[in-house]
Amino acid sequence: MPEIVTRSAANPEFPRVVDVAQLRGVSAFAFDVAPEPGEAAALARLLDAQAVRKLRLRGRLAPAPGAAWSLEAELGATVVQTCVVTLEPVTTRIDTPVRRLFTPEARPAGAVAGEFEIGPEDDDEIEPLGDRIDLGLVAIEALALALPPYPRREGAELGSSAASAPPGAAPLDAGEARPFAALGALRAKSGEDK
Repeated sequence: MPEIVTRSAANPEFPRVVDVAQLRGVSAFAFDVAPEPGEAAALARLLDAQAVRKLRLRGRLAPAPGAAWSLEAELGATVVQTCVVTLEPVTTRIDTPVRRLFTPEARPAGAVAGEFEIGPEDDDEIEPLGDRIDLGLVAIEALALALPPYPRREGAELGSSAASAPPGAAPLDAGEARPFAALGALRAKSGEDK
């Protein structure tokens, strides 16, 4: 039975590596991987998140035509990010299917040269097959793609200027909440003093 190795120079945060040579002769290889607490902290830093509370990739690798390997899995994760408006914690739950085709060829088996096209839905599912498959790297990539790029707490609006006012100061109105308003006021003041 193939063994999952927890060391990889290419993925120090969450390595879960399967040697492809160990998969030969196997009809399917079931896996269930999750990070240790130290790895979860490293993943949070990598993803620029406050915390990765849970992460689990569960599925199977199966042989595919043309010496390829097909991965079908479910990714479950709970990640705490920072709200882009209020800077408060935002907890996001991710549950998403993950599919990959690891192929030694430039195109999947059965495709005729010159007739093969990669559609938008296939682009992120085809991977080159090397000597090893890193399940941890697959989980990191799938999680990074699934997380909201600009997390926001419920009810927080980007036009809200209360977050940009210093504590104890009156909130700015929409006209004053320009990025360089203070610089413009300083420049105008320095021109008046001359």
